[in-house]
Amino acid sequence: MAVAREPQPQPDGMDLVHLLREVTVRLDLAGARFAARNGLHPTDLRALIALLDAARAGEELTAGRLGARLGLNSAGTTALVDRLERLGHLRRVRDTRDRRRVLLAVEPQAIALGQAFFGPPIARVRSLLDTFDAEERATVRRFLTGVRDAADGT
Repeated sequence: MAVAREPQPQPDGMDLVHLLREVTVRLDLAGARFAARNGLHPTDLRALIALLDAARAGEELTAGRLGARLGLNSAGTTALVDRLERLGHLRRVRDTRDRRRVLLAVEPQAIALGQAFFGPPIARVRSLLDTFDAEERATVRRFLTGVRDAADGT
């Protein structure tokens, strides 16, 4: 029989660090479920997210830039792009300004798959955010931006 222990005091802020870690693990598990359900490797999902984030920021990605973002070598990037193209999740598009350059674009079917799976939890997060005032949202934004930047230093 396990003996219940008193929670150990934590240094200031560590409760938030542990909570953030728990959120990260749960989001990662959700991403893994989505990937498995749709015949994707977790790196495929990260690639699609990187492409969607770039598109939202008005940035065009080539295979080389995508590979650099994901920490993949050229051969790994080519295999990834080929696989996603074969599955119908992305397409290669000639750059209209420089026909030698090939850009990557996420197909609408991949966006629809993502929305069907991730739409409900995103809606719940948005509903939660509706309970925060502008100042609280600014604090959350500052915290998450800082965490993102701190993670880049690893």
